[in-house]
Amino acid sequence: MTLAIDGLGLARASGEIAVERALAEVRAGRAVLLEGPGAAALVMAAETFEAVAADALGALGAGDARLVLPAPRLTRLGAAREKSGSVALPRLDASRIAHLALSIDAHIDAPVAPASDFDAAALELLRLALVLPAAVVLTLPAAATEGAVRVRLEDVMAYRATQVAQLRMVGRAPVPLEGAGETEFVVFRGGEGLRDQVAIVVGRPDLSGPVAVRLHSACLTGDLFGSLKCDCGDQLRDTVHRMAEGQGGILLYLDQEGRGNGISNKMRAYALQAQGFDTFDADAALGFGLDQRRFDFAAEMLRQLGVRTVRVFTNNPLKIAALKAGGLDVVADQRVLGRPTAENVRYLASKRDRAGHYIDFDSLAARVPD
Repeated sequence: MTLAIDGLGLARASGEIAVERALAEVRAGRAVLLEGPGAAALVMAAETFEAVAADALGALGAGDARLVLPAPRLTRLGAAREKSGSVALPRLDASRIAHLALSIDAHIDAPVAPASDFDAAALELLRLALVLPAAVVLTLPAAATEGAVRVRLEDVMAYRATQVAQLRMVGRAPVPLEGAGETEFVVFRGGEGLRDQVAIVVGRPDLSGPVAVRLHSACLTGDLFGSLKCDCGDQLRDTVHRMAEGQGGILLYLDQEGRGNGISNKMRAYALQAQGFDTFDADAALGFGLDQRRFDFAAEMLRQLGVRTVRVFTNNPLKIAALKAGGLDVVADQRVLGRPTAENVRYLASKRDRAGHYIDFDSLAARVPD
């Protein structure tokens, strides 16, 4: 048996291990056995459900099969809902499942039943695994599920909060940056499951007073490759330079690619944007809400660094609210502007108009090169 070294106890430790094993199975395209009060069923990601799996499960006597979809995807299919729901699968038809889960032109073809707590846990498991939130749920005879990784509903639903509580610092070192020679990288483990988070301490901020802070979600395309579709890379570098030229500060670089959807789903959304969808409609077509990110662990990172009062660099009101909810005193917020381009102006307008970001287009216009 494996005991938690931090004293949380055997039951919670075994639950966390089970969730992490289940996440690995889901990402590999394999089924896991989700167990709830008086119920148990196999859960698979619809995006990896293929004909060979359908045939094998059918031969084993699969029953009570359904496809669980989140509200935004159901709305896209023509069955507007505020909550998730499920569609019965009288037979395991891989092509039908793929059509309902992935096709942009699909329409609902059967009644939608309300999602149970069990179904909600299946979707949460897929979101944690950073795969498309569309779950194939079915039952099998007990003998046919022997050897499957098992995970309890309650452990899946408690996993995120547990990870925040166990956030810990695992390494730190000076890393001089261009334009910010006195910079330290501090790595934390936890917060978002098996991923690492990084705090970049620029200069020597006075922790006894308000500290300049930015919560920056990772953007591979913008931060590293200079994508013209967003303003992320500009915001990242501009914030570091402002902190270096001022009294220092802390930038939290959070592993939450694609507003928490993961890089594969971000590319799916980009493909839809190329067809004319705006950034939020593209996410909704895939089954995602406006923003899947959580920032509770960001507040905990700052607390562990000794920060209590902040001046936050952001355009996003959700980040301000999250820091306040996390117990930090937010005394000021300042805007962070990137360069407007022909490719990102619609994206910026969508963030302003649909997600309430504080974006002033007059100020942006002043940043357009001559």
